[in-house]
Amino acid sequence: MGSNSSRISDLPKNEYLTKLSGTESVSENDPFWNQLFSFSFPAPTSSTEMKLLEEATISVCKSLAENNPRTGNLAALIKVFLARTKELKLSAECQNHIFIWQTHNALFIICCLLKAFISEMTEEELQVHFTYEEKPPGSYSTDSEDLLEELICCLMELITDIPLLDITYEISVEAISTMVVFLSCQLFHKEVLRHSISHKYLMQGRCLSYTSKLVKTLLYNFIRQEKPPPPGAHVLPQQSDGGGLLYGLATGVATGLWTVFTLGGVGSKQQTPELASPLANQSLLLLLVLANLTDGPDAPNPYRQAIMSFKNTQDSSPFPSSILHAFQINFNSLYTALCEQQTSDQATLLLYTLLHQNSNIRTYMLARTDMENLVLPILEILYHVEERNSHHVYMALIILLILTEDDGFNRSIHEVILKNITWYSERVLTEISLGSLLILVVIRTIQYNMTRTRDKYLHTNCLAALANMSAQFRSLHQYAAQRIISLFSLLSKKHNKVLEQATQSLRGSLSSSDVPLPDYVITFFSSRLLQAGAELSVERVLEIIKQGVVALPKDRLKKFPELKFKYVEEEQPEEFFIPYVWSLVYSSAAGLYWSPQHIQLFTMDAD
Repeated sequence: MGSNSSRISDLPKNEYLTKLSGTESVSENDPFWNQLFSFSFPAPTSSTEMKLLEEATISVCKSLAENNPRTGNLAALIKVFLARTKELKLSAECQNHIFIWQTHNALFIICCLLKAFISEMTEEELQVHFTYEEKPPGSYSTDSEDLLEELICCLMELITDIPLLDITYEISVEAISTMVVFLSCQLFHKEVLRHSISHKYLMQGRCLSYTSKLVKTLLYNFIRQEKPPPPGAHVLPQQSDGGGLLYGLATGVATGLWTVFTLGGVGSKQQTPELASPLANQSLLLLLVLANLTDGPDAPNPYRQAIMSFKNTQDSSPFPSSILHAFQINFNSLYTALCEQQTSDQATLLLYTLLHQNSNIRTYMLARTDMENLVLPILEILYHVEERNSHHVYMALIILLILTEDDGFNRSIHEVILKNITWYSERVLTEISLGSLLILVVIRTIQYNMTRTRDKYLHTNCLAALANMSAQFRSLHQYAAQRIISLFSLLSKKHNKVLEQATQSLRGSLSSSDVPLPDYVITFFSSRLLQAGAELSVERVLEIIKQGVVALPKDRLKKFPELKFKYVEEEQPEEFFIPYVWSLVYSSAAGLYWSPQHIQLFTMDAD
């Protein structure tokens, strides 16, 4: 780092990094820090380049890990950053571009070091590096033990309180990324962590007071989808003499950061399409990580509590006294953002989380008169099942199952008429109800599952959604009706085959009187159709059935109770959701790169 750095390959021999990681302590007041923070090298734009950065700084990180318990330079670096953040809000108001740029660079260094330390150390070893404080011989103090907590609280305050401007966009993204890095201890454990430093600092103490404000800010970042500033938008206007060294450095960093955002980010696993809003993407990932932390030993996850209980800004009713992390948010804006962003796994997971856990959101969404805006993107996910990972498909299907638990939803979807569904390629659908389209897509998913994946969980939930809707079927599209009959025929054949095999295995132990009679309903109508003769038209068959319904003896019929299938979460949902969330973080286009050989939580070549 420092003003002389221009290439990643120069970093191992950089004099400023060598001093930071060396054997001598650096005072917090040393001018060295301003020089360290004034770096400008081309920012990594792919996982390959980020790997080069990681490899180039291995020696620096190892030296710092070895020397820091004696020098305390990491603590000094953090304290310098903490001191700078106290002036960030004023610097933003005064448009102090250079100060904000250097503060961002300080946080970038901290984030890189923290990531390297977490991936190589135990939590106990990590905390040693945050507890150094120079003391006279024979003295003892515990003041430094809160340095990590102070850093996390500072990041929360930065995320929630610093106004989002062109000059503060990158440091806001970096603060959120550093929070994700702090929580990344989970990546390096096969089992789900239930007691960790994340529980220690995020679920109690000073950081707890930021809970509702942080969740609200992250949600609004997702809702607003703020785009990054254009190149150079947050640097000082160039002076007539060329601007000098600092202007050139700031311009270089601005261009470098813009490259990161538009080309996929330092954590991209390949060249990925441009992210419209890196801030929204990172905010959503952090929100999902926080929401899926396991409960503490003596307290529930406060971030999940906040997600479960927030209300609409138009709701004036008071919060119950039992709700500790209450806040309000504009449901209409949230609904619009959720409808627009369903192409990503993380947005679908957020929708599932809100529908499943927040009754206020669920009630609001089911009362909307434009549910097609939400349902159509979900159906498109299921329709392109071959192109989606299995977790994304599961989340989309569970969302439908939750929606179909409501009779009002099941009725209203048949009243919404859609025109020209271009992504449905099996048949031209110039006009079809939302309900009929939902039936078509779910049946297509069932048939795909029966011939390809043979997943029992997927199969059960598809059939449950159809069963929930069946009592409200109205004015079905002809093609939807055909597909229902085809599905029934297919399932009947499979059922009969299994039943026949079971009957044959028991035939020797059963008497003729034990054999059940054919189903009387079916027998009654079959006989009337046979009596009417062959080559009957569709209209004639329908007429015979209508006449038969009137004549059918009701006392011979069996009454079936009305069934409603409800989604029930697994007993230990964190065993599924925590690896899923971290796989999204790992593969995110604007995420951070972690070396695959360190990952323990999930298999790298898995779906």
